[in-house]
This record gives sequence, C-alpha cells and structure tokens, in this order.
Amino acid sequence: MAAKDRDRFSTTTRLRLLGEQTAARVYRSQTRRQAHRSRLTGRAALLALVLCSLVVALAYPIRQYVSQRAEVAELERQQDEARQRVEELRDLKARWKDDAYAEQQIRQRLHYVMPGETGYIVIDPDAVKKSRTDQGAAARPWYANVWDGVDKSDRAAR
Repeated sequence: MAAKDRDRFSTTTRLRLLGEQTAARVYRSQTRRQAHRSRLTGRAALLALVLCSLVVALAYPIRQYVSQRAEVAELERQQDEARQRVEELRDLKARWKDDAYAEQQIRQRLHYVMPGETGYIVIDPDAVKKSRTDQGAAARPWYANVWDGVDKSDRAAR
C-alpha cells in the first residue's frame, strides 16, 4: 500500500504542481493585460485632458467669432436699410423739384386754391361726432398742433 500511496501522492503532487503552474501563467497573463490596460487608460486620460484643454482654450475665441459675425450681419442689414431710405429720399427730393407735384401736395396738404378757384372742404358727419368725443390732437387743425408744439418748446427753453 505504500506504493499506491506514493503514486497517489505523486499524482496529487503533479496535479498540484500543474495547477500552480497554470495559476502562475494565468496570473502573469492577467498582470500583462492589466499593465497594458493601465498604460492605455493613462494614454486615454492624457488624450481626454488635451482635448478638454483645447475645447476650453478655443471656446471663448469661437464664441467671440460667432457673436462678431452676427454683429457684422446686423450692421450690413442696417446699412442696406439706410441705403434704401437714402434712395427713397432722393426720389422724394426729385419729385419735389417738379412744380406739378409740389403744387399738388400744397393743394392737398395745406388746402390752398389757385386765384379764382373756390375751395370746399367736405366734412364727414361721423367724423365730426367722433372729433367731439375725442377732443384730441387729431380733431384739431394741423396748424393748431404746430403752434402748440412751438409754445411747448418755448416754455421748455425758459
């Protein structure tokens, strides 16, 4: 029985040694993977840090660029509106140089009539009722409003 015990012992010993060797190989392979993983993680962390610092460094200039582009676009729009207004005023100035247009506007706005003509102003009865209830600046003749404006500015100057 001693031989059987030795064989069993030797098989057990062999299995234990084989298990220890296998465990050592697995341990070495895990440490290599962990070492490789830790290097990769460090690289990834460094890359993330560099990317974050680039984003932070470029965020303000990009924001400034975008806001300046918006401001330039707004100024160009205002410039186009001003050009259009200048053209309208040039057209109006050219129209006022025409005597027929000036006469038409004078007749219409100031109710002037040519010598020998009789001027009539037709008053809408509904407008009269409305003007009596409003009693505002619109109900008065234009020259009364102008004169009140002159009086107000004269009082403010004193």
